[in-house]
Amino acid sequence: MSQSSMWKFIDRLSPFQVIVLFYLSAVAISTFLLSLPFLHKQGVHLSFIDTVFTAVSAVSVTGLTVVSTADTFNTPGYFVLMFILQFGGIGVMTLGTFVWIVLGKKIGLKRRVLIKTDQNRNTFAGIVQIIRQILLLIIAIEAVGAIILGVYFTEYYPTLGEAFVQGMFASVSATTNAGFDITGTSLVMFQDDYFVQFINMLLLTLGAIGFPVLIEVKDFLTRKNEDFARFSLFAKLTSATFGALVVVGAALIYLLDRNHFFAGKSWHESFFYSLFQSVTTRNGGLATMDVSEFTAPTLLVICILMFIGASPSSVGGGIRTTTFAIALLSVIAYARGRENVRVFRREIHPDDIFRSFIVINTAIALTGLAVILLCIYEPQFSLLQLTFEACSAFGTTGLSMGITPELHTAGKLIIILLMFIGRIGIFSFLFIIRGKTRKEGYHYPKEPMIIG
Repeated sequence: MSQSSMWKFIDRLSPFQVIVLFYLSAVAISTFLLSLPFLHKQGVHLSFIDTVFTAVSAVSVTGLTVVSTADTFNTPGYFVLMFILQFGGIGVMTLGTFVWIVLGKKIGLKRRVLIKTDQNRNTFAGIVQIIRQILLLIIAIEAVGAIILGVYFTEYYPTLGEAFVQGMFASVSATTNAGFDITGTSLVMFQDDYFVQFINMLLLTLGAIGFPVLIEVKDFLTRKNEDFARFSLFAKLTSATFGALVVVGAALIYLLDRNHFFAGKSWHESFFYSLFQSVTTRNGGLATMDVSEFTAPTLLVICILMFIGASPSSVGGGIRTTTFAIALLSVIAYARGRENVRVFRREIHPDDIFRSFIVINTAIALTGLAVILLCIYEPQFSLLQLTFEACSAFGTTGLSMGITPELHTAGKLIIILLMFIGRIGIFSFLFIIRGKTRKEGYHYPKEPMIIG
């Protein structure tokens, strides 16, 4: 296909379809890069399906792995993987546009539409400036995290170079909520080091809270005049929901396992174990323990938290925090007999309520179907194990009960599809086949239905 024919083909696609095409291209390129032998440790051979799985997991910043990253890749491989994590976390269009800006190219309307779609925004206003701010913020956060962890890791690793490679990879992995590690045991080796856990929780939160929230906080903190920067409803609702999920999640994890995993542990051990596991379900995927040690009720709570995922316009997946919040507020408003959904002295638009329930219902259907298929193709595992794996994949979280490497090819393909859908989002998935929006020229008569 010639270049002109290719662009004509792309022009016929909807923005959502182009975004999916770009992410598929990113997966293909990542698969090629990760298959290069000189990026592997001596004697290591990756099968094609395992390479694709790793590539999708990296592009979707999930962190589920069928091979040990530390035992498979060498130092150049680590840097290539970090590069892929940046594309997956920040977004293909965001990084592509940044390169376009550096080259001095003009950002046209078509590209602006794609950026708006990729970043899940509702307006074109200041979109190029926003891209610059996102890049600068993420790079600054990762750089500071890498320096702090690199210096601190000199206590754990024999050489300065190894300490800083570990610190850099850990910072990128945590900020992009990728969940990959090159320690070989995630953060289990730091289960008693609360400083490392705190830094990782901070990086995980900054990556998952959402780029618009980070930009608003930055604008507020750097404002030089006395004008008060009013936070948007999105920032308020996202932050409140994010914080509530972390607190409630940590409380439920502790209460449900206080007589099992937390039995005999000190208050500070219980606090950091439960808090870290709650934060990492926001899409982090890093772990300070083997989550399979938790009881079934706790694991189900973690499944729900992973299914909800991170905030919109962030590095994470899932149904997103605002979707969950709007649906919950809608149910509460209806139960109280209110016609409108109100929060923070604002009303939620009916279209957003409708979209929220579409996302939730579609996500439940997709994840449920995936669990059923996994039960068919992977009967050696329990229903809880497969549900946990499916929720982790859709939420692009990366936590696992240890069954990922033992999946058959069919099981891996199901998880690959869930990870990809979780990264591009439910609406992009639905718009793959929908195409461009068309207005109906007529309406049928409406008729009431019996509900509930």
